[in-house]
Amino acid sequence: MQISRHKGLLYTIVSIILIFAGTLLAIQYAKGSYRVTKEGFAQDTGLLSVNSIPTGAQVLIDDELVTATNDTVYLKPGQYQVKIAKDGYSSWEKSLLLESELVTQTNARLFPSAPSITPLTFTGVENLSTSPDGQKILFFTASNSAEKNNGLYILDLADNTLSLQKGPRQIAPKSSRVNMKNCRFIWSPDSLSFILIDQNLQILLDATKKNDVDSLPNIASQSKQILDEWEAEMFLREQQFLAKFPEQIIKIATQSAQNVYFSPDKKRLLYTATKNVLLNENLVAPLPAANTQTQVRAIQSGDIYVYDREEDRNFKIGSESIHNQGPIKSLLTIGLEKNTTPSAKMVNSLQDDDIKITANNFNAYHTSFLSNTLQWHPDSKHLISGYDNQVKVIEYDGTNATTLYSGPFAQNFVYPWPNGSRLLILTSFSPNAPLNLYAVELE
Repeated sequence: MQISRHKGLLYTIVSIILIFAGTLLAIQYAKGSYRVTKEGFAQDTGLLSVNSIPTGAQVLIDDELVTATNDTVYLKPGQYQVKIAKDGYSSWEKSLLLESELVTQTNARLFPSAPSITPLTFTGVENLSTSPDGQKILFFTASNSAEKNNGLYILDLADNTLSLQKGPRQIAPKSSRVNMKNCRFIWSPDSLSFILIDQNLQILLDATKKNDVDSLPNIASQSKQILDEWEAEMFLREQQFLAKFPEQIIKIATQSAQNVYFSPDKKRLLYTATKNVLLNENLVAPLPAANTQTQVRAIQSGDIYVYDREEDRNFKIGSESIHNQGPIKSLLTIGLEKNTTPSAKMVNSLQDDDIKITANNFNAYHTSFLSNTLQWHPDSKHLISGYDNQVKVIEYDGTNATTLYSGPFAQNFVYPWPNGSRLLILTSFSPNAPLNLYAVELE
């Protein structure tokens, strides 16, 4: 009887030890401390989540085919050359540093190597203007066979499919009262209306419906008040976005930079430095498994950078000298420090005595393609450029530069569809044909 009790106690102790050991092993396994890697059983592994759009791409690690996306690979901590490739798409490649027990994600976006091109307009496009929300393109056309069909049109980009089916909608027939081919536009911050400017004539149009330009009043005497109200609204939004960045970045953006543009998700800042500045380390608490690509903290005047506020990383993207500079974007905030109340001296104005310059300033504020600098892709992870008859896309950390389109396009006009599924260019594929908008398909 006593032997049976000893056996029972022994079984109980062994069971407790096995459960404890199993639990400890499970915890270490979940943390990535022990894994079966491609080299065999290893301790203190790092986790590489190889994900891509589109999925099902080959994953090569140090030139060895390992798996396909989307999958997780366990590797010893260290530096690895990771390549993701899929037939019909440009390859993605980076040198990634894997750390013990941390997950590193590729988040690779693969772009088609031979994208299709779809016409969006057919009767000619002139005098383009884009709305602040990126959902509308305003333009003039005078090539319709029926005179009543000439005038101002808006191409709605919000719906990914209906815009291609419905085509542009007319918002103002051609009028002898204004020169729609050469007039200027200033959009309201909410993108619901805009001011048409022609000589001494200024007319407020509703972007949501058809307008009778001949019957609308001249608001030239009231436009400053309207623009003051629009600037106040834009200033408040700018303050909200800037407040989430470290104080030194706010100083740089408002005192030592131009052409400053927030990413669509407002987590990154694209800017061109106008002064040499040394960016301090550890402006925010470091995140685990942050981007390990080479960054630049010694900022040089004339260079273009992207600052990531979540990871406190600053990447050099290019140089202003390689681009033809257009209108310069100025922030509405001047030298404002964090947690201070803005005063009149801290607020810039986009308005000028010349209303045409005012229009340029407002338009450049809303979109960076007018400044002939890089512009954000809607995913906030890529930047787009359009120069020398080439449309390129590059990751925000300066890697994986890819040519999406090589061919003629006018006015360096390249503009992303709101959901990132295509890019718009202005071109003509025939010497005798007018310029039209075409979509370069990215999916």
